[in-house]
Amino acid sequence: MNARALVAAFVLLFAVGGSPVSSAQPVTPTDVAQPEIGPAADDTVGGWLPDGVTLSAFDISNPIVGWLDPALLTAIQNASKQAAAQGVDIRINSGWRSTGFQQRLFEDGVRTYGSVEAARKFVATPEASMHVQGRAVDIGPVEADRWLIANGRQFGLCQIYANEIWHFELAVDGQGRCPPLKPDAAG
Repeated sequence: MNARALVAAFVLLFAVGGSPVSSAQPVTPTDVAQPEIGPAADDTVGGWLPDGVTLSAFDISNPIVGWLDPALLTAIQNASKQAAAQGVDIRINSGWRSTGFQQRLFEDGVRTYGSVEAARKFVATPEASMHVQGRAVDIGPVEADRWLIANGRQFGLCQIYANEIWHFELAVDGQGRCPPLKPDAAG
């Protein structure tokens, strides 16, 4: 293999998250309790954050932020800059989620609320979830929620559900207006 091909192979390997060095032991954080893995799907942690952990809109190394739809990512980053200039810290509690993790959340909702119908008011199926598509973001703390409710439309960001002040999507119309709130995730 010539030098140019070897360099290209290494670049490709690193671009897809590989490493030329093999490690027999996977590295996992020991200071953070891992979630209990449920039967929902093979990947039930993609998009999971430990309780109390939040991310910056600029934390793109984490798939929760980095795998957001590019237009949504730009909007939440621009909103975060403006909010910070006004003394408000927008933190991301949830963004992109894997299909398996969303299924796990939905199954947990069914157990918690007692039925599929009741769960759908609070959590979408993977097929309906905008998080799985990278097109929704949940933010906090409450001051940030309130700031984004008041100012988000100038960035294209709208609160979607009346019962979720933290859930935002790109949803403004041609006149920069947000749609009427849906009562809950069930519509």
